[in-house]
Amino acid sequence: MDILTILRLAIGTILIFIGLLIIVLAIIGIYRLNYVLNRMHVAATCDTLGMLFILVGLVFFEGISFTTLKLACIVVFFWISSPICSHLIAKIESQTNKNINKECGEMKI
Repeated sequence: MDILTILRLAIGTILIFIGLLIIVLAIIGIYRLNYVLNRMHVAATCDTLGMLFILVGLVFFEGISFTTLKLACIVVFFWISSPICSHLIAKIESQTNKNINKECGEMKI
């Protein structure tokens, strides 16, 4: 193996481990937070960031090919769908929870 292949595999491994670390920290944060909107925020942001690092690491493993294009499409799909789903869940929670002001604190609008 040449030095370029070793470097590519090392960068891919580091990116995958960073993505896994972000997801594990998100899981810990989800269990530590009490309110559903806080949990949802941590899950949505860390899920998107963790998946980005993992998929970019897989792109480094694969190299330039058609599979790389597929992985890029998955990244774009996650970046579009995750914030939309999180926004819809937060909107439903804020509209249906009668104690939203008490749980979030008094908000002056």
